[in-house]
Amino acid sequence: MTDTLSGLLTIAALLALLALAYVPLGDHMARVLTSTRHTRLERGIYRVVGVDPDAEMSPRGYVMGVLAFSAVSIALLMAILMGQAALPWDRGLPGMPWDMALNTAVSFVTNTNWQSYAGESTLGFAAQAGGLAVQNFLSAAVGLAVAVAVIRGFTRARSSTIGSFWVDLVRGVLRILLPLALVGAVVLLVLGVVQSFTDTTVQTLAGGTQTVPGGPVASQEVIKQLGTNGGGFFNANSAHPFENPSALSNLFAIFLLLVIPVSLTRTLGTLLGDRRQGYTVLGAMAFLWGTALAVTTWSEAGGHGQSAVAAGSAMEGKETQLGTWASSLFAVSTTGTSTGAVNASHDSMTPLGGGTALVHMMLGEVSPGGVGTGLYGILVVAILAVFVAGLMVGRTPELLGKKIGAREMTYVALYTLVTPALVLVGVGLAVALPSTGDAMGNPGGHGFSEVVYAFTSAANNNGSAFGGLTVTSTFFQLSLAAAMLLGRLVPIVLVLLLAGSLARQRKVPTTAGTLATNTPLFAGLVVGVVVLVSALTYFPTLALGPIAEALS
Repeated sequence: MTDTLSGLLTIAALLALLALAYVPLGDHMARVLTSTRHTRLERGIYRVVGVDPDAEMSPRGYVMGVLAFSAVSIALLMAILMGQAALPWDRGLPGMPWDMALNTAVSFVTNTNWQSYAGESTLGFAAQAGGLAVQNFLSAAVGLAVAVAVIRGFTRARSSTIGSFWVDLVRGVLRILLPLALVGAVVLLVLGVVQSFTDTTVQTLAGGTQTVPGGPVASQEVIKQLGTNGGGFFNANSAHPFENPSALSNLFAIFLLLVIPVSLTRTLGTLLGDRRQGYTVLGAMAFLWGTALAVTTWSEAGGHGQSAVAAGSAMEGKETQLGTWASSLFAVSTTGTSTGAVNASHDSMTPLGGGTALVHMMLGEVSPGGVGTGLYGILVVAILAVFVAGLMVGRTPELLGKKIGAREMTYVALYTLVTPALVLVGVGLAVALPSTGDAMGNPGGHGFSEVVYAFTSAANNNGSAFGGLTVTSTFFQLSLAAAMLLGRLVPIVLVLLLAGSLARQRKVPTTAGTLATNTPLFAGLVVGVVVLVSALTYFPTLALGPIAEALS
C-alpha cells in the first residue's frame, strides 16, 4: 500500500469515527450540562467543599470561582512537584527546582502542558499520576464549564446569573471526562500502551544492563489526548513507543483529541435550539483544519518536501514508523486544538510545514480548539464577524437574538488582543536578551521561528514545542509561565463578563434585516475574520521566521 493511499484511508477512518461519535456525545454533553439533578457522589463533593449546588453564580462570582480554583491548583501541584521525594513511587528522584515547578504547575493547570523537563528522568509515578494526570482532568473541565456558561449568556434573557462554576466543573469531570477516559484507557491498553508502576532492568546486547522506564502511561495518555492537554509521560511524547506504539494507537489518539471539541458544536446547536447553528460553527472549524492539513501534508509528503527528504535533510525527528502522512495529520490536529502533543519533531518539518503548524496556533486555536476553549473562542469570532457585517450595512449587529453593543465589543476587542500581545511582547523581550542566541538550536530565520513558536504555544495554551530551543533558564521558565497564565485566565475573565452582559439582555426578535448566522455564507465570514485578524497581527513576525526560511 502506498503512503498516499494509507494516508487517505487514515483520514477517512478518522472522519468516520468523529461522525459516529458526533450526535451521541454532543447530545450527552448537552443533557449533562443542563440537568437539574445531582448524584449522591456529586452532593457529597458539594458538602465537602461547602457549595450549594442549587445556587447559581453571577458572572463576577463565576470568574472568582475560576481564579480561586486555578490559584489553589497551582499551589498544590507546585507542592507535589517540589516535594515528590517524600511521596511513594518517587523512583529515587529529587523534587523539581522552584522555577521549573512553577512553570510546570502553571502549564498543567492552564491546560497548556508545556514541558521543560524529561518526564521519565524527572518525575516519579506519584507526581505523574497524582499531580499531572489529575490536572489533565480538571483543566479540561474548567474549559468545558466556561464554554457552557457562555452558551447560557445567549440562551438566557434578563438573567443575572450564568450557572454554578462548581456544578459545571464536577459534572464535566464525573459525567463526561472520567467515563470517556475509562473506556479510552482500556482501548489504549489493548493497543499496547504501557500501564505499570515499575521500571524494568534488561540485559543489553553489549552485555550490560539498562533500565527501561515504565509507569501508569495509558491512564495519563488517554486524558492527555481527550482533555486536549498534551503533556507526555515520556520526553518523546507521542513519538515514544510506550505512549503510541502503532498506527492504530496513533489514529485513536488523534480521534481522542478531536472528539470533544468537534462534538461540542452539536452541544451548541442543541442548547440553542437550532442545530444549524452548530453545523455552521463546525463548518468553519472544519474548513480551517482541512486547509491546514492539505498544506502541511503537501509540504511534508509531496511538493518540495520530498526533494529535501531524498537529499537526506529534513529527516531528524521525523517519525519513520508511522509515516509522513500520519505525522502531518497529528501535527495539524494537535496545533488546531490546545493539545500540544507531538508524534514527530515540528522543528524538523519543512519551512512551510512547520510554518503552517505555527500559523494554525496563531488562528486562536479555533479549528476546532481545545475542550471548551475552541467553542467559546469561535463564538467570540462570530460576534466580531456580525459586527463587521453590521458596519457594512449600517445596522446594529445581532447574534443569536442578542444585540452586540459597545460593552460587548469592548470585551471582544480585548479578548482578541490579549494573546497576540503576549506573543509579540514575549518574543521581543526574548530576542533582546543576548542569552537567547545561545539558547537557539539553529541560527537565522529557523532559530527565530523556535522562539516565536515557544511563545505562541504558551500564550495560546497549546504546549507543543518546535524543538531546538533550550528553555530551562529562569527567564524562559518565568516568561513562558506568565504567557501561559495570562493567556488562559485573562480571556476566560473577559468571555465570562461577556456572557454576563449577554445574559442580562432581553431577546431581540428576528426580522427581515437580521443577519442569518446558520448558513454557509456566515461560516465563510467567520473564516475570513479569523484569517484576516491573524494575518494583520502576525504577518511581520512570520516574515522574519518561516517565510524568510522558506524563501532562502
